[in-house]
Amino acid sequence: MDISELGEFGLIKRITENISLENSSTLKGVGDDCAVMQYPQDNVTLASSDILMEGIHFDLTYCPLKTLGYKAAMVNFSDIYAMNGMPEQLIVNIAVDKRFSVEQIDEIYEGLKWACQNHHVDLVGGDTSSSLTGLVISPTCIGSAPKSQVVYRNGAENTNLICVSGNLGAAYMGLQLLEREKQVYRQQNAEHPESPIDFQPDFSGKEYILERQLKPEARRIVVETLRNAGILPTSMIDVSDGLSSELLHICQQSNTGCLIYEERIPIDYQTAMMAEQFNLNVITSALNGGEDYELLFTVKLSDYDKVKTLEGIRIIGHITPPQQGCMLQTRDGNTFELKAQGWNPLQD
Repeated sequence: MDISELGEFGLIKRITENISLENSSTLKGVGDDCAVMQYPQDNVTLASSDILMEGIHFDLTYCPLKTLGYKAAMVNFSDIYAMNGMPEQLIVNIAVDKRFSVEQIDEIYEGLKWACQNHHVDLVGGDTSSSLTGLVISPTCIGSAPKSQVVYRNGAENTNLICVSGNLGAAYMGLQLLEREKQVYRQQNAEHPESPIDFQPDFSGKEYILERQLKPEARRIVVETLRNAGILPTSMIDVSDGLSSELLHICQQSNTGCLIYEERIPIDYQTAMMAEQFNLNVITSALNGGEDYELLFTVKLSDYDKVKTLEGIRIIGHITPPQQGCMLQTRDGNTFELKAQGWNPLQD
């Protein structure tokens, strides 16, 4: 169905019907000029906004619309978790060009609703528009946390332990795989322009790294695990632009240095195997790849016994005085300065 057949109000009604609310802080969702929220008096409100541009942040050659909607929500949720908070409401603005049908918009919103259901977030509104430059999705997430529990980037102190959840580099390896297969597809069709080939790459054995790229999962469970263990991080950030960039953000804002150990950086087997196929250094990929949406945080040295036993959490180093710099120690004992070489969307 062409979107013009429904019109803006018809489209909004279609994509927002059957939305149920589950957070007590949501007083009014879709259907009025504004959503209405009210949080407990001792909580602070957290808000994060992102923009995902076709051709910059995603490629529809290989990115399914449903998982794109899911990822758009996760990118926002992850920022709230990185403040040690819980996301509660999501507002989504979307602009589409004439290529898109009503059914394709449905797919995007199925992904958004799927993400909201999995993370107990209310989809409470947004706007729709036409676009001359492809698909644009701009989500804004609102959440909360007790004032005493909010964690910033600037709280790291000397001797704090540096920890990271999950593993790193998988999303980057998934992207490299998808980009390689896209080039193969284009080359084959360029050779046969009159009869396009139905190209179906074999991704068996590589499902994990593909999911990490196409359908990442924000780390709500890490925030819950830390709270249950009685651990309040001294600083925290999500790994969206690469481990090096994020750790430098913490150190710069906390006025500290750091030392991390190559042998402690968590790498999945599929990530290592894919890096070998591409002749890439897997540690470099983990340091600079980005889009893992894991949580990088620091804790007091006195929390060592608590944090070392937590499933899915790895201690990778410690905070040092600022004059010692931000360093990586390799397996052979050499040390190198960490540099921010992660993805920059404002560079050509």
